[in-house]
Order: sequence, then C-alpha cells, then structure tokens
Amino acid sequence: MQQIADRQAERRAREAQSHREELVERIARAIRQDGEIEPLPGLHFFRLSATRGLVHSVSRPAFCIIAQGSKELFLGDRHYRYDPYHYLLVTVDLPGVSRVLEVSPTRPYLSLRLDLSPSLVGAVMAESGYTAPPSVARVGAVDVSLLDGELLDAVVRLVRLTEAPAADVQALKPLIVREIVYRLLVGDQGARLRHLAGVGGSISHIARAVECIRRNFHQPLRIEQLAREAGMSVSGFHHYFKAVTGMTPLQFQKQLRLHEARRLMIGENLPAIDAAYRVGYQDASHFNREYKRLFGAPPLRDVQRLRDAMA
Repeated sequence: MQQIADRQAERRAREAQSHREELVERIARAIRQDGEIEPLPGLHFFRLSATRGLVHSVSRPAFCIIAQGSKELFLGDRHYRYDPYHYLLVTVDLPGVSRVLEVSPTRPYLSLRLDLSPSLVGAVMAESGYTAPPSVARVGAVDVSLLDGELLDAVVRLVRLTEAPAADVQALKPLIVREIVYRLLVGDQGARLRHLAGVGGSISHIARAVECIRRNFHQPLRIEQLAREAGMSVSGFHHYFKAVTGMTPLQFQKQLRLHEARRLMIGENLPAIDAAYRVGYQDASHFNREYKRLFGAPPLRDVQRLRDAMA
C-alpha cells in the first residue's frame, strides 16, 4: 500500500511540475515584452525582465499566481511573499507596495491575475450548494496559500483557452472560472473569499466599510458613522478594520488619496496643488509631507522620475 501511495505522490508531483512548465511557456508566448496584457476578459498576464524596486499600487480583488519568479507584497504592517508553489488571494481593494524578486532578461518574472467579483463568488456558492463554515471573526483580506494540484490544473486549462477558438472560450471559460472559485471556496482561504460575497458577519461589514471609504475617500472620514453602520463600537470597528486590512481606517483613506493624487498628476497632468485639493487635502504642505513619506520623494520629483522611467 505504501508503494502505491508513493507512486501516486510521484505522479502528482510530475503532473504539477509539468503544469508549472506549461504555464511559463504559454504566458511567455502570449506576452513577449515587459508589461501587462488581458488575453481574456478578467484574465491578466504580466511580464518583467528587470527589477524595478518598490511599486505602489492598489490591489484589486483577485486570485494571483506566479509562473516564474517570486514577489513580495507589503500591506500596512503585513508582509506576504509568494512563488510558483503558492497563490495570493485578495478580497478587498487595498493600497500597498510590492516588489518582484528573482528576475532577469533570460528568466523573466511571469504571472497571471484572475479578477474576482461578489456576484461571481455568490453565484458559485449558490450553484454548488456550498455551505459556509462558522464565521471566522479575525481573517485578513489578503493571504498566501499552497497551490494544490487540482487548482493548478484548472488554472492551466484556463490559460490554454488564450490560444483556443472563440467558440471554445465562450463555452468553457465560465465553467473553468467557476471551478477555480469553487476550489478556492473549499480550500484554505474559503473564509477569506466569502468577504467578496458579503458573507461572514463582522468581516463582511468591514468589507462594506472599505468600499464606502474607497468611494468617498476625498470626503472627511466619519468613523462613528461607519462603526454605527457596521453595528460596532468605534474601538471594535478600529480593531476589526485593522485585522482585515492591516491598517487603520485613517491610514487606509490616506493611502487611497495619495495614490489617486499620483494618478491625477501623471495621467491627467494636474499640478500637485490641484491634485491635492481634488483628493481632499486642504493644506499643500501637509500633502507634500505625506506624499514624500509614502512614495519617498516630493510630488514633483516623484512624478518626473516616473515619467522618465516610462519614457
């Protein structure tokens, strides 16, 4: 019996390695230059052949896999690292900092992201008859877990569709995406994924508060109102908000404001003072100090640096 079990384990290991190699080949073939593409709606491929240092961005709800290389993500006071043997799950819009590791022109960083939505997760839960286990009070909106063989197999089948006829994509993509969501639900991060479907007691209340702050980040932060809508005390709201997001509500709002100001200066060519007022700052010197603290340079210098890099 032990020999049979050993042979089965070896076979599964060979299959997983074959799948990882196939992911590298297919993503590299699909995206031959550094950057990002969306070969199928909601499915994104990324390629990077040289280190870029720390990158500030807002992570969207998504399932992320690395085919080659590794990456680390910093959200608030938390640090995550993943590679081809692990996946990252994000269930709430969160501002953070990331850095790609183990990258070179001959061995570029290759990864994919599958966007997730509340309606998709809720539909899979309903269609499959999935019964959520008892609510877990303290579970963050982001984590890394081991990528098992069945989930990896579904991902490979989805990536294959990027080279398949349109009729195959139309018929098979919804089924494979639902399978991926189902395997996430019944896996280690099922409780986390239920954030997205609005299931999970205090956790889902915090997810709704995050969405409210994200929509109204330019307005003054009303903690008492958010706590009341979540059915919590102010101290309890602070406690659960940081447990889910890794930062306080004020830190969360501040990072959203600064990211949007940066986008306005780069994408819409707004002067720093106009961008600051647009995102809710009333004092230019306060904006400059907080911007430099987050991005490492004053607005004008940081924007020029980014423009030079893009050029």
